[in-house]
Amino acid sequence: MRTATPQLARVINDRLALDLLLEHGPLTAPQLRELTGLSRPTVSDLIERLQANGLIAVTGEAGGDRRGPNARLYGLVADRAHVAGVDVRRDAVNVTVADITGRTAGSAARPLRAGDDLAGTVTGAVAEAAGPRAVHAVVLGAPGLFHPATGSLLTDNGVPGWRPDLPRVLGAGLGAPVTLENEVNLAAVAEHRAGAARDREDFVLLWLDDGVGAAVVLGGRLRHGASGGAGEIGWIKLSGTPFCDLVGAAAVRDIGRDALAARIAEGVLAAVAVLDPGLVVLGGRTGRSGGQDLAERVGGHLAALSPAPTLVRASTVEGNAVLHGAVFTALSIAHRDVFGGLPG
Repeated sequence: MRTATPQLARVINDRLALDLLLEHGPLTAPQLRELTGLSRPTVSDLIERLQANGLIAVTGEAGGDRRGPNARLYGLVADRAHVAGVDVRRDAVNVTVADITGRTAGSAARPLRAGDDLAGTVTGAVAEAAGPRAVHAVVLGAPGLFHPATGSLLTDNGVPGWRPDLPRVLGAGLGAPVTLENEVNLAAVAEHRAGAARDREDFVLLWLDDGVGAAVVLGGRLRHGASGGAGEIGWIKLSGTPFCDLVGAAAVRDIGRDALAARIAEGVLAAVAVLDPGLVVLGGRTGRSGGQDLAERVGGHLAALSPAPTLVRASTVEGNAVLHGAVFTALSIAHRDVFGGLPG
Protein backbone atom coordinates (compact mmCIF):
# COMPACT_ATOMS: atom_id res chain seq x y z
CA MET A 1 0.00 0.00 0.00
CA ARG A 2 1.42 3.35 -1.07
CA THR A 3 1.28 6.27 1.33
CA ALA A 4 -0.46 9.45 0.22
CA THR A 5 1.74 12.20 -1.18
CA PRO A 6 1.65 15.53 0.69
CA GLN A 7 -0.41 17.03 -2.14
CA LEU A 8 -2.95 14.18 -2.07
CA ALA A 9 -3.16 14.39 1.70
CA ARG A 10 -3.97 18.09 1.43
CA VAL A 11 -6.72 17.40 -1.11
CA ILE A 12 -8.20 14.68 1.12
CA ASN A 13 -8.09 16.89 4.21
CA ASP A 14 -9.62 19.82 2.35
CA ARG A 15 -12.48 17.72 1.02
CA LEU A 16 -13.09 16.27 4.48
CA ALA A 17 -13.37 19.77 5.95
CA LEU A 18 -15.65 20.94 3.14
CA ASP A 19 -17.93 17.95 3.58
CA LEU A 20 -18.17 18.66 7.31
CA LEU A 21 -19.10 22.28 6.60
CA LEU A 22 -21.77 21.05 4.20
CA GLU A 23 -23.17 18.74 6.86
CA HIS A 24 -22.90 20.91 9.95
CA GLY A 25 -22.79 24.49 8.67
CA PRO A 26 -20.21 27.02 9.92
CA LEU A 27 -17.58 25.61 12.31
CA THR A 28 -14.70 26.98 14.33
CA ALA A 29 -11.12 25.79 13.93
CA PRO A 30 -11.30 23.83 17.22
CA GLN A 31 -14.52 22.15 16.01
CA LEU A 32 -12.85 21.22 12.74
CA ARG A 33 -9.92 19.75 14.67
CA GLU A 34 -12.29 17.72 16.83
CA LEU A 35 -14.37 16.42 13.92
CA THR A 36 -11.44 15.64 11.60
CA GLY A 37 -8.89 14.47 14.16
CA LEU A 38 -6.29 16.63 12.41
CA SER A 39 -3.60 18.61 14.21
CA ARG A 40 -3.80 22.33 14.91
CA PRO A 41 -1.18 23.25 12.23
CA THR A 42 -2.89 21.05 9.63
CA VAL A 43 -6.30 22.63 10.26
CA SER A 44 -4.77 26.11 10.22
CA ASP A 45 -3.14 25.37 6.88
CA LEU A 46 -6.30 23.97 5.31
CA ILE A 47 -8.38 26.93 6.53
CA GLU A 48 -5.88 29.32 4.97
CA ARG A 49 -5.84 27.28 1.74
CA LEU A 50 -9.64 27.07 1.47
CA GLN A 51 -9.97 30.80 2.10
CA ALA A 52 -7.37 31.54 -0.58
CA ASN A 53 -9.34 29.38 -3.03
CA GLY A 54 -12.51 31.30 -2.28
CA LEU A 55 -14.32 28.27 -0.88
CA ILE A 56 -14.78 29.31 2.74
CA ALA A 57 -15.00 32.62 4.58
CA VAL A 58 -15.45 33.92 8.10
CA THR A 59 -19.20 34.03 8.75
CA GLY A 60 -19.26 35.13 12.38
CA GLU A 61 -17.96 34.32 15.83
CA ALA A 62 -18.71 31.66 18.42
CA GLY A 63 -18.37 31.87 22.19
CA GLY A 64 -19.98 35.23 22.83
CA ASP A 65 -21.29 33.92 26.14
CA ARG A 66 -17.88 33.15 27.63
CA ARG A 67 -14.77 35.09 28.67
CA GLY A 68 -11.81 35.45 26.38
CA PRO A 69 -11.52 35.97 22.62
CA ASN A 70 -14.29 34.58 20.46
CA ALA A 71 -13.51 31.86 17.92
CA ARG A 72 -14.10 32.63 14.26
CA LEU A 73 -16.77 30.64 12.48
CA TYR A 74 -15.85 29.44 9.00
CA GLY A 75 -18.56 28.63 6.47
CA LEU A 76 -18.81 27.74 2.82
CA VAL A 77 -19.03 30.53 0.26
CA ALA A 78 -22.53 29.62 -0.88
CA ASP A 79 -22.40 31.62 -4.11
CA ARG A 80 -19.29 29.84 -5.36
CA ALA A 81 -21.53 27.73 -7.65
CA HIS A 82 -25.21 27.21 -8.41
CA VAL A 83 -26.98 24.20 -9.86
CA ALA A 84 -30.38 23.55 -11.42
CA GLY A 85 -32.71 20.60 -11.02
CA VAL A 86 -35.40 20.20 -13.68
CA ASP A 87 -38.48 17.97 -13.54
CA VAL A 88 -40.11 17.56 -16.95
CA ARG A 89 -43.65 16.19 -16.80
CA ARG A 90 -45.97 15.59 -19.75
CA ASP A 91 -47.84 18.79 -18.86
CA ALA A 92 -45.35 20.97 -16.96
CA VAL A 93 -41.73 21.91 -16.34
CA ASN A 94 -40.56 22.63 -12.79
CA VAL A 95 -37.14 24.03 -11.89
CA THR A 96 -35.24 24.62 -8.66
CA VAL A 97 -31.90 26.43 -8.52
CA ALA A 98 -29.73 25.95 -5.43
CA ASP A 99 -26.41 27.32 -4.24
CA ILE A 100 -23.51 25.00 -3.49
CA THR A 101 -24.74 24.42 0.08
CA GLY A 102 -28.08 23.15 -1.24
CA ARG A 103 -30.07 26.21 -0.21
CA THR A 104 -32.79 27.13 -2.73
CA ALA A 105 -31.94 30.30 -4.63
CA GLY A 106 -34.87 30.36 -7.06
CA SER A 107 -37.64 28.32 -8.63
CA ALA A 108 -39.92 28.41 -11.65
CA ALA A 109 -42.81 26.42 -13.15
CA ARG A 110 -44.20 26.55 -16.66
CA PRO A 111 -47.03 24.65 -18.33
CA LEU A 112 -46.23 22.35 -21.24
CA ARG A 113 -48.68 21.80 -24.07
CA ALA A 114 -48.71 19.99 -27.38
CA GLY A 115 -46.72 21.94 -29.93
CA ASP A 116 -44.61 23.80 -27.36
CA ASP A 117 -40.86 24.18 -27.83
CA LEU A 118 -39.64 22.01 -24.96
CA ALA A 119 -36.03 23.19 -25.18
CA GLY A 120 -37.16 26.80 -25.10
CA THR A 121 -39.55 26.17 -22.20
CA VAL A 122 -36.85 24.47 -20.10
CA THR A 123 -34.22 27.11 -20.92
CA GLY A 124 -36.63 29.89 -20.04
CA ALA A 125 -37.65 28.26 -16.77
CA VAL A 126 -34.02 27.70 -15.71
CA ALA A 127 -33.15 31.30 -16.61
CA GLU A 128 -36.11 32.55 -14.58
CA ALA A 129 -35.16 30.46 -11.54
CA ALA A 130 -31.47 31.34 -11.76
CA GLY A 131 -31.93 35.08 -12.28
CA PRO A 132 -28.51 36.71 -12.73
CA ARG A 133 -26.66 33.60 -11.52
CA ALA A 134 -24.78 31.24 -13.84
CA VAL A 135 -25.47 27.55 -13.30
CA HIS A 136 -22.60 25.10 -12.98
CA ALA A 137 -24.59 21.93 -13.70
CA VAL A 138 -28.13 20.99 -14.72
CA VAL A 139 -29.82 17.64 -14.05
CA LEU A 140 -33.04 16.94 -15.91
CA GLY A 141 -35.49 14.22 -14.89
CA ALA A 142 -38.12 12.94 -17.31
CA PRO A 143 -40.27 9.85 -17.82
CA GLY A 144 -38.96 7.17 -20.14
CA LEU A 145 -36.24 4.58 -20.54
CA PHE A 146 -32.88 6.21 -21.23
CA HIS A 147 -29.74 4.33 -22.22
CA PRO A 148 -27.15 5.14 -19.53
CA ALA A 149 -24.25 5.31 -22.01
CA THR A 150 -25.84 7.39 -24.76
CA GLY A 151 -28.71 9.16 -23.02
CA SER A 152 -30.95 8.18 -25.93
CA LEU A 153 -34.64 7.60 -25.25
CA LEU A 154 -35.53 3.95 -25.88
CA THR A 155 -39.30 4.33 -25.37
CA ASP A 156 -41.80 7.07 -26.20
CA ASN A 157 -42.20 9.21 -23.10
CA GLY A 158 -45.12 11.29 -24.33
CA VAL A 159 -43.47 14.60 -23.43
CA PRO A 160 -44.46 17.32 -25.94
CA GLY A 161 -41.52 18.61 -27.96
CA TRP A 162 -39.09 15.88 -26.90
CA ARG A 163 -36.05 15.61 -29.16
CA PRO A 164 -33.10 13.18 -29.11
CA ASP A 165 -30.54 15.98 -28.79
CA LEU A 166 -32.33 17.78 -25.96
CA PRO A 167 -29.43 17.66 -23.44
CA ARG A 168 -27.01 19.07 -26.02
CA VAL A 169 -29.41 21.84 -27.07
CA LEU A 170 -30.12 22.76 -23.46
CA GLY A 171 -26.43 22.72 -22.60
CA ALA A 172 -25.64 25.12 -25.43
CA GLY A 173 -28.46 27.45 -24.40
CA LEU A 174 -27.64 27.41 -20.69
CA GLY A 175 -23.85 27.30 -20.93
CA ALA A 176 -23.66 24.34 -18.57
CA PRO A 177 -23.51 20.55 -18.89
CA VAL A 178 -26.94 18.87 -18.76
CA THR A 179 -27.35 15.38 -17.33
CA LEU A 180 -30.47 13.41 -18.27
CA GLU A 181 -31.98 10.86 -15.87
CA ASN A 182 -35.19 8.87 -15.49
CA GLU A 183 -37.51 10.63 -13.06
CA VAL A 184 -38.07 7.60 -10.81
CA ASN A 185 -34.32 7.16 -10.43
CA LEU A 186 -34.06 10.77 -9.26
CA ALA A 187 -36.91 10.23 -6.79
CA ALA A 188 -34.88 7.31 -5.38
CA VAL A 189 -31.89 9.63 -4.94
CA ALA A 190 -34.11 11.94 -2.89
CA GLU A 191 -35.41 9.06 -0.76
CA HIS A 192 -31.83 7.95 -0.11
CA ARG A 193 -30.57 11.41 0.78
CA ALA A 194 -33.54 12.86 2.64
CA GLY A 195 -36.39 10.37 2.84
CA ALA A 196 -37.51 6.92 3.86
CA ALA A 197 -34.27 5.20 2.78
CA ARG A 198 -31.79 7.47 4.54
CA ASP A 199 -30.59 4.67 6.76
CA ARG A 200 -30.32 2.02 4.03
CA GLU A 201 -27.72 1.15 1.38
CA ASP A 202 -30.02 -1.29 -0.44
CA PHE A 203 -33.63 -0.55 -1.38
CA VAL A 204 -36.16 -0.43 -4.20
CA LEU A 205 -38.39 2.58 -4.76
CA LEU A 206 -41.74 1.61 -6.30
CA TRP A 207 -43.27 4.57 -8.13
CA LEU A 208 -47.07 4.45 -8.20
CA ASP A 209 -48.52 7.31 -10.23
CA ASP A 210 -49.89 7.85 -13.73
CA GLY A 211 -46.84 5.80 -14.66
CA VAL A 212 -45.54 2.79 -12.73
CA GLY A 213 -41.87 1.92 -12.35
CA ALA A 214 -39.13 1.27 -9.87
CA ALA A 215 -35.62 2.40 -9.08
CA VAL A 216 -32.93 0.11 -7.69
CA VAL A 217 -30.26 1.22 -5.21
CA LEU A 218 -27.69 -1.38 -4.15
CA GLY A 219 -24.58 -0.72 -2.10
CA GLY A 220 -25.60 2.92 -1.89
CA ARG A 221 -25.50 3.34 -5.68
CA LEU A 222 -28.28 3.82 -8.18
CA ARG A 223 -28.30 0.90 -10.63
CA HIS A 224 -29.34 1.47 -14.24
CA GLY A 225 -28.71 -1.94 -15.82
CA ALA A 226 -27.03 -2.53 -19.19
CA SER A 227 -29.59 -0.52 -21.17
CA GLY A 228 -31.23 1.59 -18.46
CA GLY A 229 -34.03 -0.92 -17.89
CA ALA A 230 -33.31 -1.79 -14.26
CA GLY A 231 -36.50 -1.33 -12.26
CA GLU A 232 -38.97 -1.29 -15.16
CA ILE A 233 -41.35 -3.35 -13.09
CA GLY A 234 -44.42 -2.07 -14.93
CA TRP A 235 -43.68 -4.50 -17.78
CA ILE A 236 -44.28 -7.55 -15.59
CA LYS A 237 -47.55 -9.33 -16.33
CA LEU A 238 -49.72 -10.71 -13.55
CA SER A 239 -52.33 -13.18 -14.87
CA GLY A 240 -51.73 -11.74 -18.31
CA THR A 241 -52.17 -8.08 -17.31
CA PRO A 242 -49.22 -5.67 -17.15
CA PHE A 243 -48.47 -4.59 -13.58
CA CYS A 244 -48.69 -0.94 -14.64
CA ASP A 245 -52.31 -1.48 -15.71
CA LEU A 246 -53.15 -3.01 -12.33
CA VAL A 247 -51.70 -0.34 -10.04
CA GLY A 248 -51.59 2.81 -12.17
CA ALA A 249 -53.51 5.87 -10.97
CA ALA A 250 -56.52 5.18 -13.20
CA ALA A 251 -56.78 1.54 -12.09
CA VAL A 252 -56.81 2.09 -8.32
CA ARG A 253 -59.46 4.78 -7.94
CA ASP A 254 -62.28 2.43 -6.97
CA ILE A 255 -60.57 -0.49 -5.22
CA GLY A 256 -60.15 -1.00 -1.49
CA ARG A 257 -56.89 -0.37 0.35
CA ASP A 258 -56.26 -4.04 1.10
CA ALA A 259 -57.00 -5.17 -2.47
CA LEU A 260 -54.55 -2.54 -3.72
CA ALA A 261 -51.92 -3.69 -1.23
CA ALA A 262 -52.30 -7.27 -2.46
CA ARG A 263 -51.78 -6.17 -6.07
CA ILE A 264 -48.72 -4.13 -5.17
CA ALA A 265 -47.21 -7.01 -3.19
CA GLU A 266 -47.55 -9.38 -6.15
CA GLY A 267 -45.61 -7.03 -8.39
CA VAL A 268 -42.99 -6.19 -5.78
CA LEU A 269 -42.38 -9.90 -5.21
CA ALA A 270 -40.35 -10.08 -8.44
CA ALA A 271 -37.93 -7.41 -7.23
CA VAL A 272 -37.69 -8.97 -3.76
CA ALA A 273 -37.06 -12.45 -5.16
CA VAL A 274 -34.26 -11.29 -7.46
CA LEU A 275 -32.64 -8.47 -5.46
CA ASP A 276 -33.56 -9.08 -1.80
CA PRO A 277 -33.25 -5.33 -1.09
CA GLY A 278 -34.57 -5.50 2.46
CA LEU A 279 -36.56 -2.29 1.95
CA VAL A 280 -39.24 -1.21 -0.51
CA VAL A 281 -40.36 2.43 -0.52
CA LEU A 282 -43.77 3.31 -1.96
CA GLY A 283 -43.60 6.61 -3.84
CA GLY A 284 -45.63 8.55 -6.36
CA ARG A 285 -49.07 9.91 -5.60
CA THR A 286 -50.55 6.54 -4.66
CA GLY A 287 -47.64 5.60 -2.40
CA ARG A 288 -47.60 8.96 -0.66
CA SER A 289 -51.36 9.23 -0.20
CA GLY A 290 -51.55 5.64 1.09
CA GLY A 291 -49.00 6.49 3.74
CA GLN A 292 -47.80 4.03 6.33
CA ASP A 293 -51.14 2.25 6.42
CA LEU A 294 -50.78 1.13 2.80
CA ALA A 295 -47.10 0.34 3.37
CA GLU A 296 -47.92 -1.94 6.31
CA ARG A 297 -50.63 -3.71 4.34
CA VAL A 298 -48.23 -4.29 1.44
CA GLY A 299 -45.63 -5.56 3.90
CA GLY A 300 -48.10 -8.04 5.34
CA HIS A 301 -49.08 -9.44 1.93
CA LEU A 302 -45.42 -9.54 0.88
CA ALA A 303 -44.45 -11.51 3.98
CA ALA A 304 -46.99 -14.17 3.00
CA LEU A 305 -45.44 -14.44 -0.47
CA SER A 306 -41.71 -14.29 0.26
CA PRO A 307 -39.48 -15.68 3.03
CA ALA A 308 -37.03 -12.77 2.57
CA PRO A 309 -37.64 -10.20 5.33
CA THR A 310 -38.63 -6.96 3.59
CA LEU A 311 -39.55 -3.68 5.26
CA VAL A 312 -42.08 -1.55 3.37
CA ARG A 313 -42.21 2.20 3.99
CA ALA A 314 -44.11 5.12 2.50
CA SER A 315 -42.15 7.95 0.90
CA THR A 316 -41.24 10.72 3.32
CA VAL A 317 -39.68 13.22 0.91
CA GLU A 318 -41.45 16.55 1.23
CA GLY A 319 -42.69 18.12 -1.98
CA ASN A 320 -41.49 17.09 -5.44
CA ALA A 321 -39.21 14.06 -4.97
CA VAL A 322 -38.04 14.09 -8.60
CA LEU A 323 -37.01 17.72 -8.36
CA HIS A 324 -35.23 17.16 -5.03
CA GLY A 325 -33.35 14.22 -6.55
CA ALA A 326 -32.34 16.31 -9.55
CA VAL A 327 -30.93 19.02 -7.28
CA PHE A 328 -29.09 16.48 -5.10
CA THR A 329 -27.53 14.92 -8.22
CA ALA A 330 -26.53 18.31 -9.63
CA LEU A 331 -24.99 19.25 -6.28
CA SER A 332 -22.91 16.05 -6.32
CA ILE A 333 -21.54 17.11 -9.71
CA ALA A 334 -20.75 20.62 -8.47
CA HIS A 335 -19.13 19.37 -5.26
CA ARG A 336 -16.93 17.00 -7.26
CA ASP A 337 -15.90 19.73 -9.69
CA VAL A 338 -15.46 22.60 -7.24
CA PHE A 339 -14.27 20.75 -4.14
CA GLY A 340 -12.57 17.71 -5.60
CA GLY A 341 -9.37 19.01 -7.12
CA LEU A 342 -7.89 21.93 -5.24
CA PRO A 343 -4.43 23.27 -6.10
CA GLY A 344 -1.74 22.36 -3.63
